[in-house]
Order: sequence, then C-alpha cells, then structure tokens
Amino acid sequence: MPIESFIRRLSTLDASAAAPLAERRRLYDALHRTHRPPDPPGLRVEAERLAGVEVRRFVFADGDGAPVVYLHGGGWNLGSTQSHHGITADLAARLAREVISVDYRRLPEASYAEALADCRAVVNAASPAALIGDSAGGRLAHDVAHLDAFSSVLGLIYPVLGTPTPETLGPDGPLLSRADVLALWEMAAPTVPAIDPAVPPAPAIEALAVERDPLTRPLEQAVTQWRAAGASVGYRCAPDMVHSALHGHAELDAMHHAWGAFCAAIGERIANDAASSPGSVAHAASVGTPR
Repeated sequence: MPIESFIRRLSTLDASAAAPLAERRRLYDALHRTHRPPDPPGLRVEAERLAGVEVRRFVFADGDGAPVVYLHGGGWNLGSTQSHHGITADLAARLAREVISVDYRRLPEASYAEALADCRAVVNAASPAALIGDSAGGRLAHDVAHLDAFSSVLGLIYPVLGTPTPETLGPDGPLLSRADVLALWEMAAPTVPAIDPAVPPAPAIEALAVERDPLTRPLEQAVTQWRAAGASVGYRCAPDMVHSALHGHAELDAMHHAWGAFCAAIGERIANDAASSPGSVAHAASVGTPR
C-alpha cells in the first residue's frame, strides 16, 4: 500500500474530532479493528485482570520464557488493547513469546500518574523480558523503566520524550502535528514525573522512529545522549513513514521492514540477555545512526 493511501484512511478520523470522546474512542478502535491482519495461527487471546488492571494476553502454545509487556499509544486519551490488537498479536508471533497488552486508565477520566501506576503494577507483576510502548505508550514505558530501574530490554516506538516544545519538536507530519503533540502534552503534563531525558531509562534499548513525525527529532537527540551515557541503544528510522504507521505494518513495505528488524533486535536481546552481555552491547550500539 502507498503511504498516501494509508494517510487518507487514517485521516477519516479527523471528521470525528468534534464528537464526544466516547464516540471518538469507538471509531478509533473500529478503524484499526477493520484493517488489522488476521491473528497468526495457534494464537490464543485471553482477557483478564493482572495486578488489578485489565490486560489482554496473546499466548502461543509453544511460547517460552518470560512475557513481554506492551503499552499502547493513542495520545493517552484514545487507544486500547483492542486498537493495538493487530500489533501485539504480530509481536507475539515474531517473538514466539507471550505478550501482555495493558488497558491502562486514560485521560481525562484518570490522570497521567494513574495511567502510569497501572502500567507499573502490571510490569512489576509480570517481570517481563521486555517492555515495549508506542507513542504515548512509549512515554509510559520510558517512565516505568526510569522509576522502577528496569533492567530488561526496553523498546520505544516513536515515543513522546522530554518536555515537548515548539523548539524541541521536529516539523509537522501527516496524522500528527506539533500542535497535536503540545495539546496532548498539556493535558498529561501536570502529573508527569520529572525525569532527566538525557539519563538512559534502561541499559538496553531498541528505538524505532518514522521519518515524517515531529517526535523523531527529540528521539534522535535522546538516542545520542543515551549512548554517550553508556546505554546500549539500537535505532531504526522507517523512511517516508508517518506517525501511526505501525498500524499498517502488514501493508506498508518500509514499516514492515523496520518493524521486523525492530522485533528481531528485541528477540536477539532477550535471547542473549543483552542488558549484561558485552558482545551484544557492541552489536546493538552499531545499529542505526540518528540523522
């Protein structure tokens, strides 16, 4: 699928911008449910509560080892385990490992601090081999890792990092503008913990960005700072892709390739215990250079 066709498809959500939040959430979930690929063969999906938080488990009969926890994006007020089902199902298949997708509380009914508390509770209960988040969920994953001294693999997909300002953000991109980021940040900011963005959130990090996204510039700056501080950081940027393109990982060639490489790197780090393996650290640090 051409990237412009994907942009047009997701742009249909713009028509609901003035609708009540409950309706916007319904439409957001429905759009991604309609276009997600079929579940991989042998996948079992279970809804339950873990540490008092709603989660969706993606389990293969032959899966092995500690699970992976996934925190969905959606600007902290949209998104759910339903909207990101296609992503987490594919992640479970690629890693041959259970994935736990977290249905954390969302703004404005809850604060950012409450959403973060839900994520921390699940991560502490699951003791995952990796923690991964995209967009708003990437910020939650980043903050969980910092606050809980997370020592396993951290995966960040076009996350919100630092304190977004007109000066720190990159140019507007299709589906996400600088104004969008700043408006969402204003809603979350009152209870976001104060964390130095130059301090690595984990010793082993894999980061995935897209070229046409205002969040890519601060991510690339952070990658440089984290490497300078001694973290092992793998970095990839999908050319010509846009924010939310992860939902099109099965249809967009560049995103499919970048997502596959990201998942393979996560899997390799898990298999080799890269957080403490010097050989694996040297390999990961050589992958990808921020522009």
